Amino acid sequence: MKRLLRLVISTAATVTIISSSNAADAFPVTIHVDAAKTQGELKPIWRFFGADEPNYAYMAHGKKLLAELGELRPKQVYFRTHNLLTSGDGTPALKWGSTGAYNEDIGGNPVYDWTILDRIFDTYLERGVRPYAQIGFMPKGLSIKPEPYQHHWTPRARYDEIYTGWAYPPKDYAKWAELVFQWTKHCVEKYGRAEVESWYWEVWNEPNIGYWRGTPEEFRKLHDYAIDAVRRALPTARVGGADTAGSGGRFTREFIEHCLRGTNYATGRIGTPLDFLSFHAKGAPVTTNGYVRMGIANQLRTIDDGFRIVASFPELRNTPIVIGECDPEGCAACQGPQLAYRNGAMYSSYTAASFARIHDLAERRGVNLEGALTWAFEFEDQPYFAGFRSLASNGIDKPVLNVFRMFARMTGQRLAVESNGEVSFEEMLRSGVRNKPDVSVLASLDRNKLSLLVWHYHDDDMPGADAEVKLTIDGLPLKSGEARVQNFRIDEDHSNAFSAWKRMGSPQQPTPEQYAHLERAGRLATLGASEGVGVEGGKAAVKFSLPRQAVCLMELTW
Repeated sequence: MKRLLRLVISTAATVTIISSSNAADAFPVTIHVDAAKTQGELKPIWRFFGADEPNYAYMAHGKKLLAELGELRPKQVYFRTHNLLTSGDGTPALKWGSTGAYNEDIGGNPVYDWTILDRIFDTYLERGVRPYAQIGFMPKGLSIKPEPYQHHWTPRARYDEIYTGWAYPPKDYAKWAELVFQWTKHCVEKYGRAEVESWYWEVWNEPNIGYWRGTPEEFRKLHDYAIDAVRRALPTARVGGADTAGSGGRFTREFIEHCLRGTNYATGRIGTPLDFLSFHAKGAPVTTNGYVRMGIANQLRTIDDGFRIVASFPELRNTPIVIGECDPEGCAACQGPQLAYRNGAMYSSYTAASFARIHDLAERRGVNLEGALTWAFEFEDQPYFAGFRSLASNGIDKPVLNVFRMFARMTGQRLAVESNGEVSFEEMLRSGVRNKPDVSVLASLDRNKLSLLVWHYHDDDMPGADAEVKLTIDGLPLKSGEARVQNFRIDEDHSNAFSAWKRMGSPQQPTPEQYAHLERAGRLATLGASEGVGVEGGKAAVKFSLPRQAVCLMELTW
Protein backbone atom coordinates (compact mmCIF):
# COMPACT_ATOMS: atom_id res chain seq x y z
CA MET A 1 0.00 0.00 0.00
CA LYS A 2 1.35 3.41 -0.90
CA ARG A 3 2.32 5.45 2.14
CA LEU A 4 0.72 8.82 2.66
CA LEU A 5 3.08 11.17 4.45
CA ARG A 6 2.91 14.68 5.77
CA LEU A 7 5.18 16.88 7.83
CA VAL A 8 3.83 18.86 10.75
CA ILE A 9 5.29 20.76 13.68
CA SER A 10 3.90 19.22 16.83
CA THR A 11 5.69 21.41 19.36
CA ALA A 12 8.08 24.32 19.26
CA ALA A 13 10.99 21.92 19.26
CA THR A 14 9.64 18.82 17.52
CA VAL A 15 8.95 17.88 13.93
CA THR A 16 6.70 14.88 13.36
CA ILE A 17 6.58 12.92 10.14
CA ILE A 18 3.45 10.78 10.10
CA SER A 19 3.01 7.61 8.02
CA SER A 20 -0.42 6.04 7.61
CA SER A 21 0.96 2.58 6.74
CA ASN A 22 1.57 -0.20 9.28
CA ALA A 23 0.92 2.24 12.12
CA ALA A 24 -1.07 -0.31 14.13
CA ASP A 25 1.84 -2.76 14.15
CA ALA A 26 4.60 -0.19 14.57
CA PHE A 27 7.15 -0.48 17.36
CA PRO A 28 8.81 2.43 19.17
CA VAL A 29 12.49 3.32 18.85
CA THR A 30 14.30 6.07 20.74
CA ILE A 31 17.47 7.53 19.24
CA HIS A 32 19.65 10.16 20.88
CA VAL A 33 22.36 12.23 19.18
CA ASP A 34 24.80 14.38 21.14
CA ALA A 35 25.98 17.12 18.77
CA ALA A 36 28.52 18.30 21.32
CA LYS A 37 30.28 14.94 21.54
CA THR A 38 32.40 14.42 18.44
CA GLN A 39 34.31 11.26 17.55
CA GLY A 40 36.70 12.57 14.92
CA GLU A 41 36.24 13.09 11.21
CA LEU A 42 33.50 11.11 9.48
CA LYS A 43 35.76 9.68 6.81
CA PRO A 44 34.23 9.27 3.34
CA ILE A 45 35.03 5.56 3.20
CA TRP A 46 32.19 5.01 0.69
CA ARG A 47 33.92 6.73 -2.27
CA PHE A 48 35.46 3.58 -3.83
CA PHE A 49 33.81 1.45 -6.51
CA GLY A 50 34.83 -1.32 -8.88
CA ALA A 51 33.94 -4.03 -11.41
CA ASP A 52 35.36 -7.04 -13.24
CA GLU A 53 34.70 -5.61 -16.69
CA PRO A 54 36.89 -2.55 -17.52
CA ASN A 55 35.49 -1.93 -20.99
CA TYR A 56 31.98 -1.12 -19.75
CA ALA A 57 33.40 2.17 -18.47
CA TYR A 58 33.48 3.87 -21.88
CA MET A 59 30.14 2.54 -23.11
CA ALA A 60 27.03 4.70 -23.02
CA HIS A 61 25.57 3.58 -19.70
CA GLY A 62 29.02 3.19 -18.16
CA LYS A 63 29.92 6.79 -18.94
CA LYS A 64 26.60 7.95 -17.54
CA LEU A 65 27.09 6.06 -14.28
CA LEU A 66 30.71 7.15 -13.90
CA ALA A 67 29.57 10.76 -14.23
CA GLU A 68 27.07 10.18 -11.42
CA LEU A 69 29.77 8.64 -9.23
CA GLY A 70 32.12 11.52 -9.96
CA GLU A 71 29.43 14.00 -8.97
CA LEU A 72 29.30 12.49 -5.48
CA ARG A 73 32.67 14.02 -4.61
CA PRO A 74 34.67 15.14 -7.66
CA LYS A 75 38.26 13.88 -7.86
CA GLN A 76 37.87 11.98 -4.58
CA VAL A 77 36.01 8.97 -6.00
CA TYR A 78 38.12 5.97 -7.06
CA PHE A 79 37.42 3.06 -9.38
CA ARG A 80 39.14 -0.34 -9.33
CA THR A 81 38.78 -2.88 -12.12
CA HIS A 82 40.19 -6.22 -13.20
CA ASN A 83 41.69 -7.03 -16.59
CA LEU A 84 43.59 -3.81 -17.25
CA LEU A 85 46.51 -5.75 -18.73
CA THR A 86 44.54 -8.71 -20.10
CA SER A 87 45.10 -9.52 -23.78
CA GLY A 88 42.26 -8.96 -26.23
CA ASP A 89 40.53 -6.41 -28.42
CA GLY A 90 38.42 -4.76 -25.72
CA THR A 91 35.21 -6.68 -26.38
CA PRO A 92 33.54 -7.13 -22.98
CA ALA A 93 31.71 -10.10 -21.54
CA LEU A 94 30.60 -11.15 -18.07
CA LYS A 95 33.64 -11.32 -15.80
CA TRP A 96 35.90 -10.49 -18.74
CA GLY A 97 37.60 -7.49 -20.24
CA SER A 98 40.80 -6.68 -22.09
CA THR A 99 43.04 -3.90 -23.32
CA GLY A 100 45.64 -5.56 -25.53
CA ALA A 101 48.33 -3.49 -23.84
CA TYR A 102 51.10 -6.05 -24.37
CA ASN A 103 52.16 -8.12 -27.36
CA GLU A 104 55.45 -9.41 -28.71
CA ASP A 105 56.83 -9.18 -32.22
CA ILE A 106 58.23 -12.15 -34.12
CA GLY A 107 61.53 -11.66 -32.36
CA GLY A 108 59.97 -11.79 -28.91
CA ASN A 109 60.36 -8.07 -28.30
CA PRO A 110 57.64 -6.25 -26.35
CA VAL A 111 55.09 -4.17 -28.24
CA TYR A 112 53.00 -1.83 -26.05
CA ASP A 113 49.64 -0.35 -26.99
CA TRP A 114 48.01 1.99 -24.47
CA THR A 115 44.99 2.88 -26.64
CA ILE A 116 42.28 1.04 -24.69
CA LEU A 117 43.90 1.69 -21.31
CA ASP A 118 43.96 5.41 -22.10
CA ARG A 119 40.33 5.29 -23.14
CA ILE A 120 39.36 3.72 -19.82
CA PHE A 121 41.33 6.16 -17.66
CA ASP A 122 40.31 9.14 -19.80
CA THR A 123 36.68 8.20 -19.21
CA TYR A 124 37.24 8.10 -15.45
CA LEU A 125 39.15 11.35 -15.20
CA GLU A 126 36.83 13.32 -17.47
CA ARG A 127 34.04 12.50 -15.02
CA GLY A 128 35.81 13.29 -11.76
CA VAL A 129 36.78 9.67 -10.98
CA ARG A 130 40.35 8.54 -10.37
CA PRO A 131 41.95 5.12 -10.94
CA TYR A 132 42.59 2.59 -8.21
CA ALA A 133 44.95 0.89 -10.64
CA GLN A 134 45.02 -2.88 -10.41
CA ILE A 135 48.14 -4.24 -12.09
CA GLY A 136 46.85 -7.35 -13.84
CA PHE A 137 46.08 -9.72 -15.28
CA MET A 138 48.84 -11.59 -17.16
CA PRO A 139 49.06 -10.81 -20.89
CA LYS A 140 48.87 -13.88 -23.11
CA GLY A 141 52.36 -13.25 -24.44
CA LEU A 142 53.83 -13.38 -20.93
CA SER A 143 51.84 -16.22 -19.36
CA ILE A 144 53.60 -19.49 -18.61
CA LYS A 145 50.34 -21.23 -19.61
CA PRO A 146 48.71 -19.05 -22.29
CA GLU A 147 46.15 -21.60 -23.47
CA PRO A 148 43.25 -21.56 -22.97
CA TYR A 149 43.21 -17.80 -22.45
CA GLN A 150 39.79 -16.17 -22.84
CA HIS A 151 37.00 -17.85 -20.94
CA HIS A 152 33.33 -17.87 -21.94
CA TRP A 153 31.75 -17.90 -18.51
CA THR A 154 28.01 -17.51 -17.92
CA PRO A 155 26.06 -17.30 -14.65
CA ARG A 156 25.13 -20.97 -15.14
CA ALA A 157 28.76 -22.10 -15.28
CA ARG A 158 31.04 -23.08 -12.43
CA TYR A 159 32.87 -20.03 -11.10
CA ASP A 160 36.32 -21.55 -11.45
CA GLU A 161 35.89 -21.76 -15.23
CA ILE A 162 37.11 -18.16 -15.34
CA TYR A 163 40.63 -19.14 -14.25
CA THR A 164 42.48 -19.46 -17.55
CA GLY A 165 45.84 -18.35 -18.96
CA TRP A 166 45.60 -14.81 -17.58
CA ALA A 167 45.85 -16.16 -14.01
CA TYR A 168 49.37 -17.62 -14.32
CA PRO A 169 52.82 -16.24 -13.47
CA PRO A 170 54.95 -14.56 -16.13
CA LYS A 171 57.50 -16.51 -18.13
CA ASP A 172 59.88 -13.56 -17.72
CA TYR A 173 59.75 -11.35 -14.64
CA ALA A 174 61.97 -8.72 -16.25
CA LYS A 175 59.50 -8.33 -19.12
CA TRP A 176 56.65 -8.18 -16.61
CA ALA A 177 58.42 -5.43 -14.70
CA GLU A 178 59.20 -3.50 -17.87
CA LEU A 179 55.54 -3.62 -18.91
CA VAL A 180 54.50 -2.11 -15.56
CA PHE A 181 57.30 0.47 -15.74
CA GLN A 182 56.36 1.58 -19.25
CA TRP A 183 52.65 1.77 -18.33
CA THR A 184 53.31 3.88 -15.26
CA LYS A 185 55.77 6.08 -17.16
CA HIS A 186 53.17 6.58 -19.88
CA CYS A 187 50.54 7.58 -17.31
CA VAL A 188 52.89 10.15 -15.77
CA GLU A 189 53.69 11.60 -19.20
CA LYS A 190 50.03 11.69 -20.26
CA TYR A 191 48.27 12.79 -17.05
CA GLY A 192 51.04 14.52 -15.11
CA ARG A 193 52.99 13.60 -12.03
CA ALA A 194 50.64 15.28 -9.55
CA GLU A 195 47.60 13.48 -10.95
CA VAL A 196 49.17 10.01 -10.93
CA GLU A 197 50.51 10.57 -7.41
CA SER A 198 46.88 10.72 -6.26
CA TRP A 199 46.09 7.22 -7.56
CA TYR A 200 46.30 3.87 -5.79
CA TRP A 201 48.44 1.11 -7.36
CA GLU A 202 48.12 -2.54 -6.34
CA VAL A 203 49.02 -5.89 -7.90
CA TRP A 204 46.45 -8.51 -8.96
CA ASN A 205 43.23 -9.61 -7.33
CA GLU A 206 42.66 -12.17 -4.58
CA PRO A 207 45.99 -13.95 -5.07
CA ASN A 208 45.19 -16.33 -2.23
CA ILE A 209 42.53 -18.14 -4.32
CA GLY A 210 42.16 -19.21 -7.96
CA TYR A 211 42.83 -15.79 -9.43
CA TRP A 212 46.52 -16.60 -8.95
CA ARG A 213 47.70 -19.98 -10.22
CA GLY A 214 51.17 -19.62 -8.76
CA THR A 215 52.46 -20.08 -5.23
CA PRO A 216 52.37 -17.43 -2.48
CA GLU A 217 56.12 -16.99 -2.96
CA GLU A 218 55.64 -16.44 -6.69
CA PHE A 219 52.99 -13.83 -5.95
CA ARG A 220 55.32 -11.94 -3.66
CA LYS A 221 57.90 -12.01 -6.45
CA LEU A 222 55.30 -10.76 -8.96
CA HIS A 223 54.30 -8.03 -6.52
CA ASP A 224 57.87 -6.92 -5.80
CA TYR A 225 58.77 -6.64 -9.45
CA ALA A 226 55.60 -4.67 -10.24
CA ILE A 227 55.82 -2.29 -7.29
CA ASP A 228 59.50 -1.62 -7.94
CA ALA A 229 58.60 -0.84 -11.56
CA VAL A 230 55.89 1.62 -10.52
CA ARG A 231 58.25 3.35 -8.09
CA ARG A 232 61.04 3.56 -10.68
CA ALA A 233 58.66 5.39 -12.98
CA LEU A 234 57.15 7.48 -10.16
CA PRO A 235 59.06 7.34 -6.85
CA THR A 236 56.16 9.01 -5.04
CA ALA A 237 53.45 6.62 -6.28
CA ARG A 238 51.00 5.29 -3.68
CA VAL A 239 51.40 1.49 -3.68
CA GLY A 240 49.97 -1.32 -1.57
CA GLY A 241 48.09 -4.60 -1.48
CA ALA A 242 47.39 -7.45 -1.49
CA ASP A 243 43.59 -7.30 -2.11
CA THR A 244 43.12 -10.83 -0.82
CA ALA A 245 39.90 -12.81 -0.78
CA GLY A 246 38.68 -12.36 2.76
CA SER A 247 41.13 -11.19 5.37
CA GLY A 248 43.75 -13.45 3.82
CA GLY A 249 44.72 -15.04 7.12
CA ARG A 250 48.17 -16.61 6.88
CA PHE A 251 48.62 -15.35 3.31
CA THR A 252 48.16 -11.76 4.45
CA ARG A 253 50.45 -12.17 7.45
CA GLU A 254 53.22 -13.61 5.29
CA PHE A 255 52.69 -10.88 2.69
CA ILE A 256 53.01 -8.17 5.35
CA GLU A 257 56.03 -9.82 6.93
CA HIS A 258 57.70 -9.95 3.52
CA CYS A 259 56.92 -6.30 2.79
CA LEU A 260 58.22 -5.19 6.17
CA ARG A 261 61.22 -7.45 6.71
CA GLY A 262 61.75 -9.75 3.73
CA THR A 263 64.26 -9.57 0.92
CA ASN A 264 62.74 -7.81 -2.09
CA TYR A 265 62.82 -10.11 -5.13
CA ALA A 266 63.39 -7.20 -7.51
CA THR A 267 65.88 -5.03 -5.64
CA GLY A 268 67.62 -7.47 -3.31
CA ARG A 269 67.11 -5.00 -0.46
CA ILE A 270 65.03 -5.44 2.65
CA GLY A 271 61.36 -4.52 2.35
CA THR A 272 58.73 -3.56 -0.20
CA PRO A 273 56.88 -0.22 -0.02
CA LEU A 274 53.46 -0.51 1.63
CA ASP A 275 51.55 2.76 1.56
CA PHE A 276 48.17 1.10 2.10
CA LEU A 277 46.79 -2.34 2.93
CA SER A 278 43.83 -3.98 1.25
CA PHE A 279 41.70 -7.09 1.68
CA HIS A 280 38.15 -8.10 0.75
CA ALA A 281 35.03 -8.87 2.77
CA LYS A 282 31.77 -10.42 1.63
CA GLY A 283 28.47 -11.37 3.20
CA ALA A 284 26.66 -14.67 2.63
CA PRO A 285 22.97 -14.45 1.64
CA VAL A 286 20.85 -17.59 1.33
CA THR A 287 17.25 -18.44 0.59
CA THR A 288 15.21 -19.95 3.39
CA ASN A 289 11.50 -20.72 3.35
CA GLY A 290 11.13 -18.84 0.09
CA TYR A 291 12.76 -15.56 1.08
CA VAL A 292 16.25 -14.08 1.04
CA ARG A 293 18.20 -14.05 4.29
CA MET A 294 21.26 -11.81 4.23
CA GLY A 295 24.55 -12.66 5.93
CA ILE A 296 25.80 -9.35 7.28
CA ALA A 297 27.60 -11.11 10.14
CA ASN A 298 29.92 -12.91 7.71
CA GLN A 299 31.02 -9.64 6.15
CA LEU A 300 31.57 -7.84 9.44
CA ARG A 301 33.49 -10.75 10.97
CA THR A 302 35.81 -10.83 7.96
CA ILE A 303 36.43 -7.11 8.27
CA ASP A 304 37.12 -7.46 11.97
CA ASP A 305 39.61 -10.25 11.28
CA GLY A 306 41.37 -8.16 8.63
CA PHE A 307 41.62 -5.22 11.01
CA ARG A 308 42.92 -7.55 13.73
CA ILE A 309 45.70 -8.81 11.46
CA VAL A 310 46.78 -5.28 10.56
CA ALA A 311 46.60 -4.13 14.18
CA SER A 312 48.94 -6.96 15.20
CA PHE A 313 51.78 -5.14 13.38
CA PRO A 314 52.56 -2.04 15.49
CA GLU A 315 54.44 -0.39 12.62
CA LEU A 316 51.23 -0.43 10.54
CA ARG A 317 49.07 1.35 13.11
CA ASN A 318 48.74 4.45 10.94
CA THR A 319 48.87 2.76 7.53
CA PRO A 320 45.63 3.35 5.59
CA ILE A 321 43.38 0.36 4.92
CA VAL A 322 41.10 0.02 1.91
CA ILE A 323 38.66 -2.87 1.98
CA GLY A 324 39.16 -3.46 -1.75
CA GLU A 325 35.85 -5.26 -2.23
CA CYS A 326 33.16 -4.83 0.42
CA ASP A 327 29.83 -6.39 -0.53
CA PRO A 328 26.83 -8.46 0.59
CA GLU A 329 28.17 -11.46 -1.38
CA GLY A 330 30.98 -12.45 -3.69
CA CYS A 331 29.93 -12.46 -7.35
CA ALA A 332 28.45 -9.40 -9.06
CA ALA A 333 27.75 -11.22 -12.33
CA CYS A 334 26.14 -14.28 -10.73
CA GLN A 335 22.40 -14.78 -10.56
CA GLY A 336 20.14 -16.84 -8.34
CA PRO A 337 17.25 -16.67 -5.87
CA GLN A 338 19.56 -15.87 -2.95
CA LEU A 339 20.57 -12.68 -4.80
CA ALA A 340 17.08 -11.28 -5.26
CA TYR A 341 17.83 -8.48 -2.79
CA ARG A 342 19.89 -6.55 -5.34
CA ASN A 343 17.28 -4.49 -7.16
CA GLY A 344 15.26 -3.08 -4.28
CA ALA A 345 15.51 -1.24 -1.00
CA MET A 346 17.08 -4.11 0.95
CA TYR A 347 20.47 -3.55 -0.70
CA SER A 348 20.19 0.06 0.47
CA SER A 349 19.44 -0.67 4.11
CA TYR A 350 22.12 -3.39 4.23
CA THR A 351 24.67 -0.91 2.91
CA ALA A 352 23.71 1.78 5.42
CA ALA A 353 23.79 -0.60 8.38
CA SER A 354 27.03 -2.32 7.37
CA PHE A 355 29.02 0.82 6.52
CA ALA A 356 28.15 2.39 9.88
CA ARG A 357 29.41 -0.74 11.65
CA ILE A 358 32.62 -0.73 9.59
CA HIS A 359 33.42 2.69 11.10
CA ASP A 360 32.83 1.16 14.54
CA LEU A 361 35.04 -1.86 13.83
CA ALA A 362 37.94 0.36 12.75
CA GLU A 363 37.59 2.43 15.90
CA ARG A 364 37.52 -0.65 18.11
CA ARG A 365 40.65 -2.11 16.51
CA GLY A 366 42.49 1.21 16.40
CA VAL A 367 43.29 1.01 12.68
CA ASN A 368 43.32 3.70 10.00
CA LEU A 369 40.38 2.89 7.72
CA GLU A 370 40.49 4.88 4.50
CA GLY A 371 37.97 3.16 2.26
CA ALA A 372 35.42 0.40 1.70
CA LEU A 373 35.06 -0.35 -2.00
CA THR A 374 31.68 -1.38 -3.41
CA TRP A 375 32.22 -3.94 -6.16
CA ALA A 376 29.20 -2.98 -8.24
CA PHE A 377 28.88 -0.97 -11.44
CA GLU A 378 26.69 -1.78 -14.44
CA PHE A 379 26.30 -4.45 -17.14
CA GLU A 380 25.76 -3.51 -20.77
CA ASP A 381 23.30 -5.25 -23.10
CA GLN A 382 21.42 -7.06 -20.34
CA PRO A 383 17.69 -7.09 -19.53
CA TYR A 384 16.34 -4.44 -17.18
CA PHE A 385 16.85 -5.34 -13.51
CA ALA A 386 18.30 -8.73 -14.47
CA GLY A 387 19.47 -9.51 -10.93
CA PHE A 388 23.14 -8.57 -11.17
CA ARG A 389 24.86 -6.72 -8.33
CA SER A 390 25.02 -3.27 -9.89
CA LEU A 391 24.35 0.37 -9.16
CA ALA A 392 22.22 0.90 -12.27
CA SER A 393 20.40 -1.10 -14.92
CA ASN A 394 20.42 0.17 -18.52
CA GLY A 395 21.10 3.68 -17.29
CA ILE A 396 18.43 3.58 -14.58
CA ASP A 397 19.79 4.08 -11.07
CA LYS A 398 18.99 1.44 -8.47
CA PRO A 399 17.97 2.37 -4.91
CA VAL A 400 21.41 1.45 -3.53
CA LEU A 401 23.05 4.26 -5.49
CA ASN A 402 20.97 6.69 -3.46
CA VAL A 403 22.60 5.48 -0.25
CA PHE A 404 25.90 6.71 -1.66
CA ARG A 405 24.23 10.00 -2.52
CA MET A 406 23.20 10.19 1.12
CA PHE A 407 26.72 9.32 2.29
CA ALA A 408 28.13 12.02 0.03
CA ARG A 409 25.99 14.66 1.73
CA MET A 410 27.47 13.83 5.13
CA THR A 411 30.59 15.79 6.08
CA GLY A 412 32.37 17.04 9.17
CA GLN A 413 32.69 15.34 12.54
CA ARG A 414 31.09 12.04 13.46
CA LEU A 415 28.85 12.30 16.52
CA ALA A 416 28.09 10.04 19.46
CA VAL A 417 24.72 8.30 19.12
CA GLU A 418 22.53 5.92 21.10
CA SER A 419 19.59 3.84 19.90
CA ASN A 420 17.47 1.41 21.87
CA GLY A 421 16.46 -0.12 18.53
CA GLU A 422 19.91 -1.18 17.38
CA VAL A 423 21.22 -4.73 17.45
CA SER A 424 24.21 -4.96 19.76
CA PHE A 425 27.64 -5.14 18.23
CA GLU A 426 28.33 -8.55 19.72
CA GLU A 427 25.06 -10.04 18.49
CA MET A 428 25.53 -8.63 14.99
CA LEU A 429 29.02 -10.12 14.71
CA ARG A 430 27.82 -13.43 16.12
CA SER A 431 24.59 -13.99 14.20
CA GLY A 432 23.61 -10.88 12.25
CA VAL A 433 20.15 -9.34 12.42
CA ARG A 434 17.90 -12.35 12.85
CA ASN A 435 15.61 -11.41 15.72
CA LYS A 436 14.60 -7.80 16.22
CA PRO A 437 15.41 -5.33 13.43
CA ASP A 438 18.39 -2.99 13.56
CA VAL A 439 17.25 0.64 13.73
CA SER A 440 20.05 3.12 14.34
CA VAL A 441 21.78 6.24 13.08
CA LEU A 442 25.05 7.60 11.72
CA ALA A 443 25.37 11.31 12.51
CA SER A 444 27.73 14.10 11.52
CA LEU A 445 28.07 17.82 12.22
CA ASP A 446 29.68 20.26 9.82
CA ARG A 447 29.41 23.89 11.01
CA ASN A 448 25.72 24.76 10.54
CA LYS A 449 24.55 21.39 9.21
CA LEU A 450 23.60 18.28 11.19
CA SER A 451 23.19 15.09 9.11
CA LEU A 452 21.33 12.07 10.47
CA LEU A 453 21.34 8.82 8.46
CA VAL A 454 18.77 6.42 9.94
CA TRP A 455 18.10 2.88 8.72
CA HIS A 456 15.65 0.10 9.51
CA TYR A 457 17.41 -3.13 8.56
CA HIS A 458 16.72 -6.83 8.97
CA ASP A 459 18.55 -9.80 7.44
CA ASP A 460 15.26 -11.33 6.34
CA ASP A 461 13.64 -9.88 3.22
CA MET A 462 10.12 -10.14 4.59
CA PRO A 463 7.41 -7.59 5.41
CA GLY A 464 7.53 -6.14 8.88
CA ALA A 465 6.18 -3.38 11.06
CA ASP A 466 7.29 0.23 10.75
CA ALA A 467 9.60 1.71 13.35
CA GLU A 468 8.12 4.72 15.11
CA VAL A 469 11.25 6.72 15.79
CA LYS A 470 11.68 9.49 18.31
CA LEU A 471 15.02 11.14 17.64
CA THR A 472 16.29 13.64 20.19
CA ILE A 473 19.25 15.94 19.71
CA ASP A 474 21.13 18.03 22.22
CA GLY A 475 24.37 19.99 22.20
CA LEU A 476 23.47 21.87 19.02
CA PRO A 477 25.60 24.94 18.26
CA LEU A 478 22.33 26.80 17.74
CA LYS A 479 21.13 27.45 21.29
CA SER A 480 17.71 28.81 20.43
CA GLY A 481 15.81 29.65 17.31
CA GLU A 482 14.67 27.66 14.31
CA ALA A 483 16.46 25.07 12.16
CA ARG A 484 15.27 23.78 8.82
CA VAL A 485 14.84 20.02 8.46
CA GLN A 486 14.90 18.26 5.09
CA ASN A 487 14.18 14.56 4.84
CA PHE A 488 15.48 12.29 2.06
CA ARG A 489 14.07 8.77 1.86
CA ILE A 490 14.73 5.39 0.22
CA ASP A 491 11.88 2.91 0.49
CA GLU A 492 9.35 1.20 -1.76
CA ASP A 493 7.90 4.52 -2.88
CA HIS A 494 10.88 6.87 -2.84
CA SER A 495 14.24 6.83 -4.62
CA ASN A 496 13.26 3.45 -6.05
CA ALA A 497 13.18 2.98 -9.83
CA PHE A 498 12.77 -0.78 -9.43
CA SER A 499 9.41 -0.36 -7.72
CA ALA A 500 8.39 2.18 -10.37
CA TRP A 501 9.41 -0.24 -13.12
CA LYS A 502 7.34 -3.04 -11.58
CA ARG A 503 4.33 -0.74 -11.33
CA MET A 504 4.70 -0.13 -15.08
CA GLY A 505 4.40 -3.84 -15.72
CA SER A 506 8.17 -4.51 -15.85
CA PRO A 507 8.68 -3.41 -19.47
CA GLN A 508 11.84 -4.64 -21.20
CA GLN A 509 11.39 -2.02 -23.90
CA PRO A 510 10.14 1.05 -22.06
CA THR A 511 8.86 3.96 -24.09
CA PRO A 512 10.82 7.23 -24.00
CA GLU A 513 8.24 8.58 -21.56
CA GLN A 514 8.55 5.53 -19.33
CA TYR A 515 12.33 5.71 -19.44
CA ALA A 516 12.29 9.36 -18.43
CA HIS A 517 9.96 8.51 -15.54
CA LEU A 518 12.30 5.73 -14.39
CA GLU A 519 15.29 8.08 -14.53
CA ARG A 520 13.46 10.48 -12.24
CA ALA A 521 12.36 7.66 -9.94
CA GLY A 522 15.98 6.55 -9.59
CA ARG A 523 17.17 9.86 -8.16
CA LEU A 524 17.39 10.63 -4.44
CA ALA A 525 13.93 11.84 -3.41
CA THR A 526 12.86 14.18 -0.64
CA LEU A 527 9.98 13.37 1.66
CA GLY A 528 7.96 16.55 1.47
CA ALA A 529 9.21 20.11 1.65
CA SER A 530 11.64 21.31 4.28
CA GLU A 531 10.06 22.49 7.53
CA GLY A 532 11.10 24.46 10.55
CA VAL A 533 11.94 22.86 13.87
CA GLY A 534 12.33 24.83 17.05
CA VAL A 535 15.58 24.67 19.00
CA GLU A 536 15.54 25.40 22.73
CA GLY A 537 18.64 25.16 24.89
CA GLY A 538 20.51 23.52 22.02
CA LYS A 539 17.90 20.74 21.91
CA ALA A 540 15.46 19.57 19.23
CA ALA A 541 13.40 16.46 18.51
CA VAL A 542 12.07 14.72 15.43
CA LYS A 543 9.47 11.97 15.23
CA PHE A 544 8.91 9.83 12.14
CA SER A 545 7.88 6.42 10.86
CA LEU A 546 10.47 4.34 9.05
CA PRO A 547 9.38 1.26 7.10
CA ARG A 548 11.35 -1.97 7.17
CA GLN A 549 14.42 -1.86 4.88
CA ALA A 550 14.05 1.92 4.49
CA VAL A 551 16.80 4.50 4.90
CA CYS A 552 16.35 8.19 5.56
CA LEU A 553 18.73 11.12 5.69
CA MET A 554 17.65 14.11 7.72
CA GLU A 555 19.52 17.38 7.39
CA LEU A 556 19.08 20.13 9.95
CA THR A 557 20.51 23.49 8.90
CA TRP A 558 20.49 26.86 10.61
